[in-house]
Amino acid sequence: MRRDSIFYKLFKQMPELLFELIEQSVPDADRYRFDSVEVKETAFRIDGVFLPPDDAESKVVFFSEVQLQKKENLYKRFFAELFVSLHRAEIDYDDWGGVLIFGSRSVEPSSSVWYRSLLESPQVFRIYLDEIEQWQNPPLAIEIVLLAMSSETETPDRARALLDRSEQDDRRQDILEMISTIMMYRFPKLGWEAVAMMLDIQDVRLEDTRAYQEIAEKQGQSVRVSMTLMQLTELIGDLSDVIQAKIATLSLEQLDALGKALLRFKKLTDLEAWLSEHH
Repeated sequence: MRRDSIFYKLFKQMPELLFELIEQSVPDADRYRFDSVEVKETAFRIDGVFLPPDDAESKVVFFSEVQLQKKENLYKRFFAELFVSLHRAEIDYDDWGGVLIFGSRSVEPSSSVWYRSLLESPQVFRIYLDEIEQWQNPPLAIEIVLLAMSSETETPDRARALLDRSEQDDRRQDILEMISTIMMYRFPKLGWEAVAMMLDIQDVRLEDTRAYQEIAEKQGQSVRVSMTLMQLTELIGDLSDVIQAKIATLSLEQLDALGKALLRFKKLTDLEAWLSEHH
């Protein structure tokens, strides 16, 4: 399980979690939108950008990176992408912030001399997840971060404690979404009923959570891709790796359309023409 992908899902569901981590009070924190941003005319794609609401009085954009393994070029890439993104942005932001979240200090790049002024500025925050345990009375959102970092044996007890703690919280549905996301990634081989029993959930159906729906959709798409490839192979013969890769990236709606169209295919060029038009 890649824990950094869990963090990006948590940020998507509750963007104010970032501001809890850096202990900053930001106007409209709960209305920020977490997204990935493609920087035009470059090869950059920034996966962790917190975009302020369109009607925010002060538009401050935050760039984030979760790093759980050591990468020596991290600072070089992070700050290059950050400033190119600001240069190419269609919006003139009032300010920016950078948040680097490390599993521990040991996974930071060994050399930071080029970026020392940036790293020491109040615009850049460095968070070390293994040190969060030392925080006194951490907010509920931070406890969810600790859940994502906990061992497999600790996870069920921590998850149940968090659910109990969230009983009177206005964000209970969001909290349930995040906890269920962590559980589904931590225990991918368990069925939904087993996870519900593990969490002692009676008042909520896990099938209604986004975590369930996203994973179910991915599983359904994987099955549909396999079936479509089998049908095409029977109709027109072996498919190249490139063609198979294109089909694997089709949405469920596109796979439905291809399933209807493939009966008219007589040769490989028919499939190639369809993919060129619909991919």
